[in-house]
Amino acid sequence: MKTQYNILLMLVLVVFITSCNNKPKTIANTLDYNSYFNTEGESEALKKAMNNYEFWKKDLDNNPTQYPFIAKIAASQSQLFSVTGTIDYLIKAEQNLIRVNEITKYNNAGYLRALARNYISQHKFKDALSLLKKAEINGENLKGTQKMLFDVNLELGNVAEAKKNLDAIKNLRDFDYLIRLSKWSDHQGNLDAAIKYMEQAKAIAESSKVKGLIQWTYTNIADFYGHAGEIEKSYNHYLKALELNPDDAYAKKGIAWIVYSYENNPEEALRILNEISKTHSSPDYHLLKAEIAQHIGDNKAKEAYTNAYMALTKNENYGDMYNAYNIELLAEDLSTIDKAFLLAKKEVDNRPTAQSYDLLAWTYYKKGDVKKALEIMQDHVVGYTFEPAVMCHLAEIYKANGQVSKAEEIKKDLLKSTFELGPVKTKEVLSI
Repeated sequence: MKTQYNILLMLVLVVFITSCNNKPKTIANTLDYNSYFNTEGESEALKKAMNNYEFWKKDLDNNPTQYPFIAKIAASQSQLFSVTGTIDYLIKAEQNLIRVNEITKYNNAGYLRALARNYISQHKFKDALSLLKKAEINGENLKGTQKMLFDVNLELGNVAEAKKNLDAIKNLRDFDYLIRLSKWSDHQGNLDAAIKYMEQAKAIAESSKVKGLIQWTYTNIADFYGHAGEIEKSYNHYLKALELNPDDAYAKKGIAWIVYSYENNPEEALRILNEISKTHSSPDYHLLKAEIAQHIGDNKAKEAYTNAYMALTKNENYGDMYNAYNIELLAEDLSTIDKAFLLAKKEVDNRPTAQSYDLLAWTYYKKGDVKKALEIMQDHVVGYTFEPAVMCHLAEIYKANGQVSKAEEIKKDLLKSTFELGPVKTKEVLSI
C-alpha cells in the first residue's frame, strides 16, 4: 500500500513538473507594451521632475530666506529618485528635509512627515517613527500623521499600535483609509478582503481624475490580483498604469514577472528587464535577471547579474534598504554565512518583524543549527506572516527537525502559489 502511494505521488510530481515546463495561456502581448520602452532622449516624467527641480532651485537662489522652497526642492528630488531609481537623489532630498526641519526647529508637522516619508523609503523605520511621534504631539493634520504612523508601526511589527492607528482614521469613504485597510487585511492573510478594499479605493481614485493616484492604485491592485492567481486582471492593470505613465518601471517589472513566472518565457522577461534597466537603476532588477538566468541554466549570466547587483549595493547611500536581499544571497555561501548572520541580527534590531526573524532563522539553518532556527520560527514567525517565501523556509526547517508532516502540509499549500514563488522557488518546494 505504501509503495502504491509513493508511485502515485511520483506520478503527481511528474505531471506537476511537466505542467510547469509547458507554457500556459498566453496573456502578455509585446504589442501591448513595446511602445512604452522609449529609450531615446529623456522621458516625459524625467523632464517634468527635472524642470520642477530647476524651477524651485532658481527660486531659492533668488530668495535664499524662503525656506519653504527647500522643501519643494526636496520633493522634486524625491520624484527624481522615483523616476530614475538613482539613490543619490533620495539622499539629497533627505539632506534638504533635515535642513528645513532644523530651520523650523522640528516643529512643523508637514516637514516632519516629509522627512519621515523619506526615511520610510530608506527603510529607516525607527527614525521615521520618532519624527511622526513629534508630529503627533504637534497635532497639525493629525489624521495625516496617524496614517503614516500606521504604515511605520506595521513595518516595525508593532501590530497592536498599527491597529490603533488604523482605527483612529476609520472612514470607509476615504481613499487613504481604504488602502491601509487593504494592507492590513493582506497582513492578516485575508487576500479577498485586501482586494475588495483596494477595489473600493480604485473607484475613489478613478473618480478623483488624479493620474498619479490612479496609477499607484492600478499597480497595487495588480499585485493583489497576481497573488490571487487572477493573472489576466493583474496584467491589464499594469497596462492601465502604463497608459497613465509610460515610464512606470514598477508596472513594467510586474509584466516581466508575468511573462517569466506564468508564461514561462524567460527570454522575453529578460528583454523587458534589460529595457527597464536602461532608464531605471534599481539594483533589484539585476537579482531578478540572475534568477531568470538560473532558471534557464546560464550560470555565467547568473554570476554576472549577481555581481552587478552587489556592485550597486556597495554604495553606502543604500544603507539598510537591501538587507533582506543581501542576507539571502550571503547565506547561500559558507564563506559568507557569518556575514549573513550578522546582517540578519541587525535587520531584526532595525525591524523586528516576522520577515526579519525568518531571515535570522534561515541563517541559523544554513549554519547547521536547525534547532535554533526552529525555535525562532516558532516564537516569531508561525502565525505572524503567510508570505510564500517565508513559508518555504519554514517547511525546510520543519523537515530538518524531523517534523515531516508539517513540512508536507506547508508544501501542499505552497504548490498553490507557484506564480508568486516563480519557477526557481517552485523547484525548491518540490524537493522539500
